[in-house]
Amino acid sequence: MFIAGNILEGVAHVLDWILTIYMYILIARALISWVNPDPYNPIVQFLSRATEPVLFAIRRRLGYGMTIDFSPIIAILIIMFLQYAVVRSLFELAVRMH
Repeated sequence: MFIAGNILEGVAHVLDWILTIYMYILIARALISWVNPDPYNPIVQFLSRATEPVLFAIRRRLGYGMTIDFSPIIAILIIMFLQYAVVRSLFELAVRMH
């Protein structure tokens, strides 16, 4: 059973890193939106392509009538919830399997 525990712990670590990196990408996108970025800049294009599907889904559920875009904040809160609920649960399950 220790092999399954080690695999589960590895999955939890990778998922935690992916969520953390995506949260920093969201923060960079939000910070860059405060200035007038060049839309042809490759970094701006990457940030937009990487975050727009998630942010669009959140915006669609919130509605379009809002003047302030809260979708990055909500996405970060969802990521934090996933880190605390899912990743920690995977870690605890892996520890119990050892």
